[in-house]
Amino acid sequence: MGGQIPVVSAQWVRDPAQAGQAIRLDTPAWFAWLEVPTTIRFSYPIFDSRQGYIIGFMTVRKERRQRGGQYWAVYRRQGTRVCKIYLGRSTAVTQTRLETIAAQLRTRQTEKGGQ
Repeated sequence: MGGQIPVVSAQWVRDPAQAGQAIRLDTPAWFAWLEVPTTIRFSYPIFDSRQGYIIGFMTVRKERRQRGGQYWAVYRRQGTRVCKIYLGRSTAVTQTRLETIAAQLRTRQTEKGGQ
């Protein structure tokens, strides 16, 4: 798998495969983009408002279940461990849900003293 991973920034996703176009989160275009077979992952920033900058990124990946269907999961490396959080089907991948998970990961990171 070559190429760059799509990145969410300020409620917009920019997919290098769709040069020049950005898709706003929580719109019909966003949910349609999530369902496209070539959309398999994207990166979401973990912003720390106390520090005023992004402290890392979580990777959101589409996975296939054995009994069929697809769902999304969040991955984040914290030290030597990889944390996985289930998101659900594409309809559950909303700005609010992504920010909630980013906040959980941010809290875990600051509780452990960074990284």
